Formats: sequence, C-alpha cells, structure tokens
Amino acid sequence: MRMRGMADAFTNTGGSQTTQLSFEERFAAAGGRQWSWRQNRALERRLRDARLQGPACMENIDFRAARGLDKQVVRS
Repeated sequence: MRMRGMADAFTNTGGSQTTQLSFEERFAAAGGRQWSWRQNRALERRLRDARLQGPACMENIDFRAARGLDKQVVRS
C-alpha cells in the first residue's frame, strides 16, 4: 500500500511515551506521520524538478525588471 511514513512511525516507537497512548492515538499519530511524509516527498520532488539556480534571498531581488513588483510591498 506504499505506507512508508507509517512504517517508519511503527518501527520508531521505542519510547515510553508511546506505550502510554491508546491504540487509536498511536494510529492517528502514524497516520499524521504518513501524511507529513507524503507532503515532504512532494515538496522535495517539486524543488528538484524546479532546477533552481542557487540559494535565493530577499536581497537579490531585481526590482528594475518589468515584473510589476512593488519594493515596499515585497519588503513588508
């Protein structure tokens, strides 16, 4: 079923805090971990497919180009 995030959550439940949780709470936590894992993988894929040139920062924005960017709005 491709539930790698849930499988990771199941194998990493070695703490004493998880034994105090009910089955439903542990299952909900595993489901949340699966959802987070899928979202992170999708973000990694989109970033990889974007082929960004390098690290970006606010100081490197070129406001001279005709893109309709307002400097005050971007800085706020």
